[in-house]
Amino acid sequence: MTRRLAVFDWLLAHDPALSRLRMGGRVTLTILLSVGILIGFHLVVTPLPPIAYGLAIILSIEGGVAVRDSTPREQTKTRLLGCLASLVCVAAAALLEDHRLVSDLVFLLVIFCASLARIFGPRGFAVGMFAFTSYFIGAYLHPPLEQLPLAALGPVVAVLVGHGVRTGIFFDDRRRDALQALAAVQGRVNEMLGRLELIAVAGRWTDADRTALQRREERLKDVVLMAESFLPLSAEEGAGPRELDRTPRTIAMHLYDLHLAAESAVVLSLESLPPAGMIEAVLNGDGDRVRHFAGAGADGAIIEDGPAAESGRAMMWLHEARQALNADIRQLRRNEIDVSENASPAGSRGKLDLSLKNPAVRAALQITIASAIAMIFGLLLSRERWFWSVLTAFLVFTNTKSRGDTAIRAIQRSAGTLLGVVIGLAVATLLVSHVVGTVVLASLTVFLAFYYLQVSYAVMSFFVTITLCLVYGLIGQLTVDLLTLRLEETLIGALAGTFAAFVVLPASTRDVLDQSLARWYGVLRQLLDAADQGQGRLALIELSQRLDAAYRDLTLAAKPLGAAWSVVTRPGQIRQTLAVFLAATYWARIFASNATSAAADGRIADAIAETRRALDAAAAQGSVSFIRGMDARRPGGRYLPVTKDGSRLGVAMIGNLLDRLSPGR
Repeated sequence: MTRRLAVFDWLLAHDPALSRLRMGGRVTLTILLSVGILIGFHLVVTPLPPIAYGLAIILSIEGGVAVRDSTPREQTKTRLLGCLASLVCVAAAALLEDHRLVSDLVFLLVIFCASLARIFGPRGFAVGMFAFTSYFIGAYLHPPLEQLPLAALGPVVAVLVGHGVRTGIFFDDRRRDALQALAAVQGRVNEMLGRLELIAVAGRWTDADRTALQRREERLKDVVLMAESFLPLSAEEGAGPRELDRTPRTIAMHLYDLHLAAESAVVLSLESLPPAGMIEAVLNGDGDRVRHFAGAGADGAIIEDGPAAESGRAMMWLHEARQALNADIRQLRRNEIDVSENASPAGSRGKLDLSLKNPAVRAALQITIASAIAMIFGLLLSRERWFWSVLTAFLVFTNTKSRGDTAIRAIQRSAGTLLGVVIGLAVATLLVSHVVGTVVLASLTVFLAFYYLQVSYAVMSFFVTITLCLVYGLIGQLTVDLLTLRLEETLIGALAGTFAAFVVLPASTRDVLDQSLARWYGVLRQLLDAADQGQGRLALIELSQRLDAAYRDLTLAAKPLGAAWSVVTRPGQIRQTLAVFLAATYWARIFASNATSAAADGRIADAIAETRRALDAAAAQGSVSFIRGMDARRPGGRYLPVTKDGSRLGVAMIGNLLDRLSPGR
């Protein structure tokens, strides 16, 4: 029992809302049920061609991964459109089988259309993936025309089973997911407090302590963002406090306060450790003891000043934020808060942009050219297995924004495939005569591949390659030459994708980084303007949350600059520059949370004006600040009291940090 609970705790620690577990389970179960139904039909009614099984497997995967609509009704529409696209593409591949050159050109046309369909949003992405994978498997298995009626069973069964699994077994439940995510937030905060209590007992900080708490802060940020994603914040602008009672926005505000309070408690504890008993009282939710240790009066106010008093204030703030979130969780469990989300109305998109200024259009051209290059060199290597190179070239562009992103993804796929070939060959050889063991292990590797899909593309590629090795072993086609060919075709596709990303209408990492920086600076400027205009705390907090989202985009854009393969040989400098933006984002939250009208306090207005000048100077540098480095002569300043005059302090700290990005200020 204890071991089972430990495994569950580990699972929740790595997958708080169990979304990755559902993804892996959804894909694996859909494949097993679809193939099982087809085998039953094969044995009882009539034999089925291999293309039916191939389509069922590949579309079970796409149905579980690519269909991202928020409601079952919208998911059904997407699946039906995807099934139709699948049948059309398979029929086209079969009709053109005797005209290989035409078939290859049509394949490239399908790739271009499937890539371009992403401009229509999640549904376009899903239907495009259905079309691409179906033509891929049709051209790979080249079924004769007379097999098409039976081949159609594959997509139909995969779509129906996938919909049943998605809505009946591994279904989405926003209320359940929100509760799990909020419970995970509590767990993350408790982990931080537990570690802080051990430090307080020891009475001193070590480098290991600082590193451990920094990691816990990052994990807390991740799960807070996940929790916020389950809260549909649709309240009207300017809603008053009474209108915000018992709404998802209330929970979001409390999450915001808890996140900020936890960060502040850790930061201020670096200067003055609170008593271990006080931390224990916060963990136990004992408000009287917390106030006692903080030396608070009957009204909860702490009169004393100094680092110790500030640590006490931060711990009291954290206690109150935890209690507020606990109350939200109780209300959510009693179904007193509605977190359901209405589907976006169809046809609400603006005018389509089909110019080369649209990144989606440029990406479609890049993917098509990369696939053409992979097709040419793949054909030179193998007339039967060249599809693997095209598949790799197509997939390395998924969810990438710059040529650096694409190169990293190509390296990850190649590395995962290489390691998967080595391990898969050994495992499949050991299980070559054990059918049941092979099927069980293949099911497990499929699950693990899609469990780790959102975490590591290399790990996903590793498990997919092992699965293929097991399948080839099961059907008696496993050879070293075949696996070597797969690796070679994968490398061809990866190189073709990287070449196209760098040469064909390239979106350089610097350009993408400049765009992300412009968004971050723009949101910060909006925050300062809103404060200067006297807008309320709610509006400022919303802008600070947008700034936090802009910072996350900034970290993704800067990631390729710090990669090991990059020509930039100082990844530490990239992290140091990002640390300035992280700290500025933190102080923006402090500033917004302690909102004091600039009109009522001239000192705040002066601080905003000075920070705006620092912002303009830093924004003019663009991504140069990442390459050139920071002005280390200007210290970031220590973390000062956050509960007294936090508004002026927060905006002053932002200006202080931005000054480090601008030489000579």
